[in-house]
Amino acid sequence: MSLHVALVRNVNLGQRGHPSTEQVLHAFTKAGAVSATSVRSNGTIVLQAPDNEATAIAHRAVEVLAVEAGVEREAFSMPLDALRALVAEHGVEGDSERRELTLHDGPALQSDDPRLIEAERRAHCTVLDSGPGWVVTLNHRDRQSNGTPLVEFVLGVPATSRGLSTLVMVCDRFTDAVETS
Repeated sequence: MSLHVALVRNVNLGQRGHPSTEQVLHAFTKAGAVSATSVRSNGTIVLQAPDNEATAIAHRAVEVLAVEAGVEREAFSMPLDALRALVAEHGVEGDSERRELTLHDGPALQSDDPRLIEAERRAHCTVLDSGPGWVVTLNHRDRQSNGTPLVEFVLGVPATSRGLSTLVMVCDRFTDAVETS
């Protein structure tokens, strides 16, 4: 068992038309998470699960939300250790407040893809790093979030983003968390 971070797309917990924190946490537990903690009201969830089941649990959790709360969303996950590595690399830069992590279920972006070059221009952001299922972008303007539309345009798959400041806080909060294999 280890900790994973799940990002539920397009959620403002407790707001009208959105699920409550209790509904989201119940959905993750019902989907098979050993434990689940809501970190922010934006659908950032830290869950404990077997490594090979975290993504499936996140997908089942949003299926539970659709059935029980009438709320259809997508969710994506990443092991907390992998998130820590990305935060260590990108979260300490002077422009980290303009950086964000986008999770999706597609392949890594290819730097020579003409769609990526066009998307960076249109979305006013630059891809800094990418792997299967994740992208780190730098927004050209403060207080913007452009990773999600960039990934969705280039790969044609749903995605969701969180600012590096949120993810630094997640890593700090769960630094001392005990993980078992």
